[in-house]
Amino acid sequence: MDQGAAGTAPGRVQTPPGDAPTPPGAPPAATGTPIGETTTVMTDAAPAGTGEASVSRSARSRLRTDMILLGIVGLVLIAAIAAGAAAMYRIFYSPSAFVERYVGLLADGRAAEALAIPGVAVDSAELDAAGLSPDVSDALLRRAALAELTDIRVVSEQPRDGGVVDVTVTYIAGGYEGTTTFEVEREGTVGVAPTWRFAESPLALIELEVSGSMVFEVNGFSVDKRQVSPDGVDADPRAPVPLLVFSPGLYSVSVDTAISSTPGVAVLSDLPLTRIPVSIIAQPTDEFLGVVQQRMEEFLTRCATQQVLQPTACPFGFPVEDRITSLPKWSIIEQPSVTVESDGAGWRIPPAQAVAHIEVDVQSLFDGTITHVVEDVPFIVTGRITVLPDGTASILVTGPDTQ
Repeated sequence: MDQGAAGTAPGRVQTPPGDAPTPPGAPPAATGTPIGETTTVMTDAAPAGTGEASVSRSARSRLRTDMILLGIVGLVLIAAIAAGAAAMYRIFYSPSAFVERYVGLLADGRAAEALAIPGVAVDSAELDAAGLSPDVSDALLRRAALAELTDIRVVSEQPRDGGVVDVTVTYIAGGYEGTTTFEVEREGTVGVAPTWRFAESPLALIELEVSGSMVFEVNGFSVDKRQVSPDGVDADPRAPVPLLVFSPGLYSVSVDTAISSTPGVAVLSDLPLTRIPVSIIAQPTDEFLGVVQQRMEEFLTRCATQQVLQPTACPFGFPVEDRITSLPKWSIIEQPSVTVESDGAGWRIPPAQAVAHIEVDVQSLFDGTITHVVEDVPFIVTGRITVLPDGTASILVTGPDTQ
């Protein structure tokens, strides 16, 4: 075989498979390839620079998409941060949060901490400006005097002129539904967070008048008038006692002693810096009435042992103008039915009827005749009962002619 053939006819150019051969007599293609060398012709190649432009457009498109996505994420993050900041303000730093904390402390029985919140405590000048007695007792501003407080909800927060915000809260105090509006004002800041105080103290004033006892209970907490009155041991039993209380709060006032008792009076303190007058009248216990009846009968029986016409310090007697010739003999044939009524810190025995019986011999000064007198002597008995500091009672029995 001829070495120049290499399997190809002399003087012919091999074309790639599928390409048509050059017709006879046509000039050869100007390919710049020497005759006799094999070459491959790409018929569908892109023009120069087209690939680079396509890649650039694709990169710019992806960049725009990434920037849009980053912008959306940024907006979502900003909205979340703003919402979180608003939620934190509402929960921790708003006027409503301030009031909720105060009422929550009362619900938890933390009276001392509630009293320490800015704007709660009051002085005599503030009380006087509010038209309240400045001589008040803070004996009820303690845990032992607090009642149950539940279902606390802030229902509104309304700004007013002068920077004051009205915060209204609903609650259930000792089973009673209540609503209280508090006045709150800006106090300052801690860092960037605002702080608040009560523009008007949430404390209220109960003016309590108790008849029939110097000792009473408020929500089970025992109070002696002489301990809380500005007059101390010289306190007037009839004078009302001014007592500061928290608002909101339910205060049940009652008397429960061996001498007297009351079913109790419930007072809802729901208006800050307001005077709440309360008056209760204690009723004598059956045991006390029994003791008074017994002591009365014993007293009258002792009076009947005196063999004189007018027994000393006794509510009955028998006047005689003539001479008596025998010692009078007394007896009580009808004992009084005793009742008692409250009179300040003590009690009084209203007038009650009784009947004594006397037998005596009387000699007439005119003719000297002796008459055996047998007569029933009606009389009226009254009395006063003083309750001593140790809880015992002193009974003084009197009558119309013995006072």
